[in-house]
Amino acid sequence: MQLKMDLQFFAGEKTEKATPKKRQDERKKGKVAKSQDINTAFLLLFVFIILIVFGSSMKNTMTTLYEQTFTEFIHWDVTENSVHQIFSGAAVEVAIMLAPIMIIAIIAGLASNFMQIGFLFTTEPLKLDLKKIDPIQGAKRIFSIRAIVELLKSFLKIVFIGVITFMVIWIYKDEMMMLAFKNAENALAFFGRVTVIMGISATIALLFLSVFDYAYQRYDFEKNMKMSKQDVKDEYKNIEGDPLIKSKIKERQRQMATRRMMSEVPTADVVITNPTHYAIAIKYDEEKAAAPYVIAKGADQIALKIKEIAKANGVITVEDRQLARALHSAIDIDDIIPEEFYQAVAEILAYVYRLEKKV
Repeated sequence: MQLKMDLQFFAGEKTEKATPKKRQDERKKGKVAKSQDINTAFLLLFVFIILIVFGSSMKNTMTTLYEQTFTEFIHWDVTENSVHQIFSGAAVEVAIMLAPIMIIAIIAGLASNFMQIGFLFTTEPLKLDLKKIDPIQGAKRIFSIRAIVELLKSFLKIVFIGVITFMVIWIYKDEMMMLAFKNAENALAFFGRVTVIMGISATIALLFLSVFDYAYQRYDFEKNMKMSKQDVKDEYKNIEGDPLIKSKIKERQRQMATRRMMSEVPTADVVITNPTHYAIAIKYDEEKAAAPYVIAKGADQIALKIKEIAKANGVITVEDRQLARALHSAIDIDDIIPEEFYQAVAEILAYVYRLEKKV
């Protein structure tokens, strides 16, 4: 009993790598190995590159809006039309200013995902799953090893980015203290430059951490994808079909083929037999084939049935032990007689045709 329980335990232990079918099924559900940190790092990197390229234009847009607010708009009468004009104009300017950032953010998000998992579109994660709101399962996720790893990752990211931010501020602390002596345009340019430096530095640190995160995500994904030996067997059965059902289907197919074969026996020219073991029904039709061909064959009980049908339908039976045995093993139904049997079969057919003429 203990041995049986041990075998059942090991059969259920997940020690086998995931099969291609399981990987494909899980991919359709949206379950793939990817690092969200890579997505975030790529997004930030491209956004800050756009800030470097279009930063000057954005600064000019912001200063222009600031100047208009205190030079032109301040003298306008507060009416519904003027308020609508001011806000709509400002919204258009801000949208034009932010459009490059939004576009590059979308492209970066798609590119980072495509690099990790290729093209994948699925709505499975959007479906309602009551297991996700199960408090017991939620508690297990909170106190799992994965949750601890995610906590450590978050702590490392906070420490890395905090240290980098402090270092950048420390480097530029003297210039920050002198901002009171600069005009608004220079102060804005300074803050923009420092922000971009901090952002790119933090992004590089995040990219460095994301390499380790991706390696962990791959390891955790492969671990969760593992299958037990029983899982592999069950999957194989589902793909190939249950052996018992397959055998029944094959038996059914054999029966149907036998019935079709028996229906052809009455059209045969001759049935060559090895009295009790083999029967080969042969037909010669110049329009269908250049040589005689087999329309039915069988051994033992099937051979007896062929002979019975032949006798009932007036088909001549010729006994030739060696030829019947050789034809049965050498050819299948609907096959043309091989050349080495031409002479023997031709002699039998000639004999049959002579008998039919006498009759």
